[in-house]
Amino acid sequence: MSKYLDIRESAYKGNMQLPELGLVLFTFGNVSAADRSLGVFAIKPSGVPYEDLSPENMVIVDFDGKTVEGDLRPSSDTQTHAVLYKHWPAIGGIVHTHSTYATAWAQSLRSIPIFGTTHADHNTVDIPCAPPMSDEMIKGNYEYETGFQIMNELKEKGLSYEEIEMILVGNHAPFTWGKTPAKAVYNSAVLEAVAKMALLTEQINPNAPRLKDALIKKHFERKHGPDSYYGQQ
Repeated sequence: MSKYLDIRESAYKGNMQLPELGLVLFTFGNVSAADRSLGVFAIKPSGVPYEDLSPENMVIVDFDGKTVEGDLRPSSDTQTHAVLYKHWPAIGGIVHTHSTYATAWAQSLRSIPIFGTTHADHNTVDIPCAPPMSDEMIKGNYEYETGFQIMNELKEKGLSYEEIEMILVGNHAPFTWGKTPAKAVYNSAVLEAVAKMALLTEQINPNAPRLKDALIKKHFERKHGPDSYYGQQ
């Protein structure tokens, strides 16, 4: 039995959720699943339709982005995943999509304002949008540099990757992550929903105020704080 069976299965399940949740079109997007003890992750093969995927054709890659096992070429975004896994030891899954609403905000080069309690249930700040990378970075190892583009934006904003698990890459699309691939997929779906709500909010009221601090604190802490009371014990 392959020692990579678990992460292959986890990556496969995560990838299959993307079309089910309406987060991808055709072969857009990818999910990866890491095994920290082995220093590798499983990721979707590049350009393979979702209906043709299987756990067996997930590609195993190390944290330097080098293929360890698999006959297919890994996702074109593999280097971005590798950079984030290498520098962020607490994550176990990463998702990249071109979901419609989140991508629209990324193309608009705007962070998603925190307008309501749905947003505050998951984040206490605007969902950041990293600026487009420099021409020099684009001409270099583009996907590798995208990882640093993401990390640099969080550092610039004074945010921890453990505090906020989603970001927009300017002119490009969203990335999300989490302790598990399932949590990263969940975050991707939440990001898309919040992006849609924010767009509609601005259309209904272009002068809509940001959510006040007391509501941000209440809604985040009731789910994530030390005295949280959302859900079952």
